[in-house]
Amino acid sequence: MPLNDEALKTLQQWRSDTESTEWVFAGSDGERMLAVKTSWTGVLVSAAITDFRWHDLRHHFASRLVMKGVDLNTVRELLGHSDLSITLRYAHLSPEHKADAVARLCDSDEHEVELAMEAVAQR
Repeated sequence: MPLNDEALKTLQQWRSDTESTEWVFAGSDGERMLAVKTSWTGVLVSAAITDFRWHDLRHHFASRLVMKGVDLNTVRELLGHSDLSITLRYAHLSPEHKADAVARLCDSDEHEVELAMEAVAQR
């Protein structure tokens, strides 16, 4: 999984603040954590977050990529999906993003309108 600059910076800072472990999420024995359910639940309780699942992070990741204009095939690859139809389940847009997309139709400049009118007239 490629990491962006912010993620790399965060991991580099974590590495400089950490003593000896090589794992970002280490178990109590310092080895690789294989199950995160108990820890995840504890974090949610501590932060007073309700109705949120680990899987919601994937959904958020995919939606943010789509809202930033990333094409769906790239989102599919980043999520590791074999089929685009699975990716579409994650790629819901916020109502604000949909409203902005439709509003863009009003943003065309006069030149674009003239070109469209000429193309219609030539038919």
